[in-house]
Amino acid sequence: MSKKTIHQWMRLLHRNVGYFAAGLIIIYALSGITLIYRDTDFLKTGREVHQTLAAQMKADDVGKALRLKKMKVVGEDEKVIRFQDGTYNKLTGEASYVVKELIFPFKQFASFHKRASGNSFHWFNLALGSTLLFLVISSFWMFKPNSKQFKKGAILVLGGVALALLLIFI
Repeated sequence: MSKKTIHQWMRLLHRNVGYFAAGLIIIYALSGITLIYRDTDFLKTGREVHQTLAAQMKADDVGKALRLKKMKVVGEDEKVIRFQDGTYNKLTGEASYVVKELIFPFKQFASFHKRASGNSFHWFNLALGSTLLFLVISSFWMFKPNSKQFKKGAILVLGGVALALLLIFI
């Protein structure tokens, strides 16, 4: 049995790791696409929330208490503050508003994509990122460095890096 070269090992690992990662990447890509439209109502449904706050609060304080970052007041009188998707009764402190959330399974996809280091499953996102980095690096061993395919691949990589940097810094 002959000894495998580094090129053969990398091709074998690249293929097997790539197939495994393909399923993970499909879900991760869907979650990323979903997050692009997080500032719209795309794939969202409304849920009505009722909450009691202190009476006689100002509009800014109501927004902070309800944790509504983009609360826009559309009207106010001596009894009620009306804001986009809700109301606050100054006399009773009752607030009613609609929260828009992603539908199933996109809500889960989005939380999968946005895991922070404090989340117990953050290691999975780290492993996925590392796997993608391995697939990129191992692809350079798919062809011999002096071959036409390798040179074309290197040019495409440089083009991709240039485009990404251009989009980041514009």
